[in-house]
Amino acid sequence: MKQLTVLMLFFGLVFAASCKQKSESTKATEEVSQELPVKVKGEEVTYATDSTNLKGYIAFDENASEKRPGVLIVHEWWGHNDYVRERADMLAELGYTAIAVDMYGDGKLADHPDDAGKFAMSVMTNLPEATARFNAALAVLKSHESVDADKIAAIGYCFGGSVALTMANSGADLDAVAAFHSGVQLPVMPSSDLKAKVLVCNGADDPFISPESIEAFKSAMDSIGASYQYISYPGVKHSFTSKEADANGEKFGLPLAYDADADAKSWASLQALFEESF
Repeated sequence: MKQLTVLMLFFGLVFAASCKQKSESTKATEEVSQELPVKVKGEEVTYATDSTNLKGYIAFDENASEKRPGVLIVHEWWGHNDYVRERADMLAELGYTAIAVDMYGDGKLADHPDDAGKFAMSVMTNLPEATARFNAALAVLKSHESVDADKIAAIGYCFGGSVALTMANSGADLDAVAAFHSGVQLPVMPSSDLKAKVLVCNGADDPFISPESIEAFKSAMDSIGASYQYISYPGVKHSFTSKEADANGEKFGLPLAYDADADAKSWASLQALFEESF
């Protein structure tokens, strides 16, 4: 009987030690997992409205296991190009899942400002289709396995900023919206339908954005008690976040210029907006 008791005590100690080792091993594995470096994965995605096929790009950190906020990025008037994909990758590095949307259809790109203007106008003068294209991208983003569908934002550049603001003003269920070098004379102005916190970052020397339109925008935002910030960078021109701006400006005789300081400051303001919103 004494021998049996000793054996039971021995096996009990062995089992306890084994459980402790497994627990410590599991904990170590979890710690290693948490320390994995960011690994951005980019995927092309196709989606559609009833009338238009669309080609987007989604970027996320494939080493992160938890769900995270999703961000829609709307391109400049040139169309869905490498620049908007680069911004999606940058957001993925910060811990978001981002989809670079296609507002023109079939990934269509403009090579000349005349074409870009026509493409942009065709979207902004057909709000039902524009909304359908935006919402189609939103559905793709929300359904992605990495996304917390209750935490969604939208940002845009130039034409894309106007699209993002218009969608927010139309009542899109967004937590935050940011627009960079974006017009604020919009087809749908701010109203009680606006749910998102708003950030607008523009150059003070941007001739495409009139002082009158800025005042009208601010007045509309103030009238509804909106949560917003309008930042104007002194001496900064249109397209200040794009490193292609100077070349495009020279090529087409347009007042465009990249500004590294304004680019960095506006990106920091975007991160602050997201931290506050999420």
